[in-house]
Amino acid sequence: MHAQIHALVDGYEKEIKEMYYYLHQNGEISWEEKRTTDFICNKLKQLQIPYIRFSDQTGVMSHFGKKEKGPVVGLRTEMDALWQNVNGSWKANHSCGHDGHMTIVLFALRCLKELGVETKGMIKGIFQPAEETGGGALSLLRKGAVDDIDYLLGLHVRPIQEMRFPNCSAAIYHGASTILKGRIFGMQAHAARPHLGINVIDSLTLINGAIRSIPINPAVPSTIKMTYAQAGGKNFNIVPDYGEFGLDIRAQTNEGMQELLQKLKKAIMHAGEANGAKVEIEILAEMVAASPDAEMEKVVEESIIEMLGAANLVPPPVTPGGEDFHFYPHHKKQLKATMIGLGSDLKPGLHHPNMSFHLDSLINGIKIMVLAAVKLLEMR
Repeated sequence: MHAQIHALVDGYEKEIKEMYYYLHQNGEISWEEKRTTDFICNKLKQLQIPYIRFSDQTGVMSHFGKKEKGPVVGLRTEMDALWQNVNGSWKANHSCGHDGHMTIVLFALRCLKELGVETKGMIKGIFQPAEETGGGALSLLRKGAVDDIDYLLGLHVRPIQEMRFPNCSAAIYHGASTILKGRIFGMQAHAARPHLGINVIDSLTLINGAIRSIPINPAVPSTIKMTYAQAGGKNFNIVPDYGEFGLDIRAQTNEGMQELLQKLKKAIMHAGEANGAKVEIEILAEMVAASPDAEMEKVVEESIIEMLGAANLVPPPVTPGGEDFHFYPHHKKQLKATMIGLGSDLKPGLHHPNMSFHLDSLINGIKIMVLAAVKLLEMR
């Protein structure tokens, strides 16, 4: 089996990289992955792999094999790109590696079909939209995408600061993250008579100071950052009456996140309304922390060692980044899942507009995912 996997994947190297380049050059932002959905469906059709798409959103689910023959193994990838200024032009830009992840899952499905694994169970492909919003996985959970899945595999390319090529890990321990938006309502006045108004910039300043004063548990890595603030118009002699702000909140555990949010909400309201303004806050996106699964990690560890050698197996990185993949096992408790960490010498960093990585890591990712899926099909 090992020799077959190596031969299959190595034989497809040119096609693998061509597919990656196509997807990289044709990114689409969250919930707008229409051409990407069409592309994936066309590829699945060519492979004679049945699939379904949705009438109300982007995304694709594929399947082959028979559930009654064994377990159901899912391979999941994200589809969306980010909207970024790239060398002076705003565009949909794949700077998080989702183009590579789609390529890996498509070719993993192709290899698994050619290996004839449908006699051992069912393989499902999940091509998920809108990971960057935190809502893509939740949308597919509502559609029952993982209801019949026993084992779920995902993967993610890793930055060079965290993992070198060709090292790989059996999991990625992402933290919990929350994006919060606030609105501040004050009262306009002539700048010569500020006492007659309520200046929302004062509120913004107080809020920013208050969040920096929140006592954070040193045992749980956590951060709160104001990443967006806007107030006032084109005239500099008017006390502004409306402002907005955005916060990025990170905590390594779900419990740490809940504790942080409770403190944060109190701090925002007390500080923001100290001068008489009114403040409204809403959570725009949330992602839960990873839930390590020792059984899944053991299978992936074996797959990494057998495909790449023991020297290239490294411990799972603990990262403050977030991933909505972890919603799947969080909401379906019996689902066993893990996300493979793919060393790829990615630099300068994830979400950098000029991000690039070692494309041979795509080959490694396919091999690991295929062998891990084969092993999981034999577990029941």
